[in-house]
Amino acid sequence: MNGRQLRGMTWGHRRAIDPLIATLLEFQRRYPDIAVNWDARPLHGFEFTPVGELAQKYDLIILDHPFCGDIARTGALLPLDELITPALERAFVGPSLATYRYDNRIWALPVDAACQVAVARPDLLAKFDRPAPASWSEMQQLGEAAQRKGQKLAIGLRGVHSLMTFFTACANLGRPCATDPHQKLIDRDTAREAIDAIKALLAFCPREALDWNSIELHDAMVARDDLVFCPAVYCYATYAEADIARPLRFSNLPGLVDSNPRGSTIGGTGLGISAQVKDRDAAFAYARYLMESAAQKAFAAHHGQPARIDSWEDPAIGARFGGCYADTRATMEACWIRPRYSGYLAFQAAAGTLIEQHLRGEVAFDALFDRLSALHRTSAGTRPTA
Repeated sequence: MNGRQLRGMTWGHRRAIDPLIATLLEFQRRYPDIAVNWDARPLHGFEFTPVGELAQKYDLIILDHPFCGDIARTGALLPLDELITPALERAFVGPSLATYRYDNRIWALPVDAACQVAVARPDLLAKFDRPAPASWSEMQQLGEAAQRKGQKLAIGLRGVHSLMTFFTACANLGRPCATDPHQKLIDRDTAREAIDAIKALLAFCPREALDWNSIELHDAMVARDDLVFCPAVYCYATYAEADIARPLRFSNLPGLVDSNPRGSTIGGTGLGISAQVKDRDAAFAYARYLMESAAQKAFAAHHGQPARIDSWEDPAIGARFGGCYADTRATMEACWIRPRYSGYLAFQAAAGTLIEQHLRGEVAFDALFDRLSALHRTSAGTRPTA
């Protein structure tokens, strides 16, 4: 048994686990005395399982940035500021690194970059003799044309994905939701405008859209022959690769009032290190390795979605993913960072369910708005333990 062991937890999709496994070979060539073993959990666990809970069992954790407030409060992870060189500070696309900076410390390092962008089935879109919509009005025109041919638009709005789309719509309108629970979440008129835009889209979508998360949306667009275009979903660039039965193509977020793709709610993942790690030097060596340009490019060679700019600008990587990175770069650079305060995750879980219920016709708009506002005010008091 190797004397230096690191155990990690990621999430269960080839975009996440495959590049981590594939890049271990080079790491272990450099550090033959360090063994790294990765486990995976479902997407829902990635979105909601407290990092403090994972940090008791794992040394390395692939995490979502809204956990940063809880991490800063509990000290569940080690600060990683010492790993960020001036060059690395400028190495990542959009606000990827900024999402993990909270209370003036860096709690994770970006290994994967993503935000809500548009995605199409190019073979189906070609039948309408028009490019991917760049605005909500163009999307509605496509929806009407698709409807006449028995085709549909698509979106994934189950639970938290309803909230993310609401966040994106508000930010794109230029009136983003508050990220401080002591400030008003959003004004009623903006909330209504954002919800109405989502409902206008839903009119062209199958009812199952309310059952889909982002992975299920991509899977449905590949498997079905009636889903032409989705305006906002967390990008899984791997669905543009050549081994996909019907490769998808990604483009910038359509603006609600014009073609400005601003305000997409940033996603992506970061690597955190447990404060309980027994071999800090081994964990830091691995973190440094994953931040290297070559390691990030190797991520892309194994279905991963790198966070470094030089990977996004690499022509071979661009070709592998059907031009995804060049075609969504403007959206990525203009992203919005959602709340990260301690207790926010309780709001995220409840608010996503509420918006989904409203879209299903189960909760009236005024009740939705009042409950979202109240949840936002009180969520900072809902704090997990370390």
